[in-house]
Amino acid sequence: MIATLPAATTVLTGRHVRLEPLGHAHTPDLFAAVGGDEDLWRWTSSLTPHTEEELDAIVASRLARPGCVPFAVIHLGSGRAIGTTCYFDASVQGEQVEVGATWYGREHWGTVVNPECKLLLLTHAFEELGMGRVVWKIDHMNERSQKAVLRLGAVQEGTFRRHIRRPDGTWRDSVWFSMLRDEWPAAKARLEERVARV
Repeated sequence: MIATLPAATTVLTGRHVRLEPLGHAHTPDLFAAVGGDEDLWRWTSSLTPHTEEELDAIVASRLARPGCVPFAVIHLGSGRAIGTTCYFDASVQGEQVEVGATWYGREHWGTVVNPECKLLLLTHAFEELGMGRVVWKIDHMNERSQKAVLRLGAVQEGTFRRHIRRPDGTWRDSVWFSMLRDEWPAAKARLEERVARV
């Protein structure tokens, strides 16, 4: 299979969530879900948004970033946007794509939302785009996200020291994780089991 780049028009639908192209129309729902939550934004590349305008600027930055394919996470039960996730820096030659900038409203932490989002993203990356490797880069202090990625079956590869400047001016080390195409079938089975239990 020849690898292809993710399209900005991609829609991925599961039993509980739909990933659709992120747009400014999602801002009110997103602000209701995550606005002002200091703990949620602590390890992201953005300052905590305290107004819809500030959150809309984050949406605009995702839409403007080269190599970013951003999704709004729609909770099918409510029909509302509850978070975002993105593909970054896909490479056809390297058969690689990064998954990141993932956040959800606090009420959806520890639920089926993240496993199903990852099931949709990874299935699309490996089985439809033909990627051989999916990558995550996580702040070394964000232990919750690191544990979540390890539960997917990803492998910790190493740490890039002083990699990205945080919004507060401090420097973060980035812990790199990856999953390879031949690791995907076992990971997919585990994810499908987690989603089916709900």
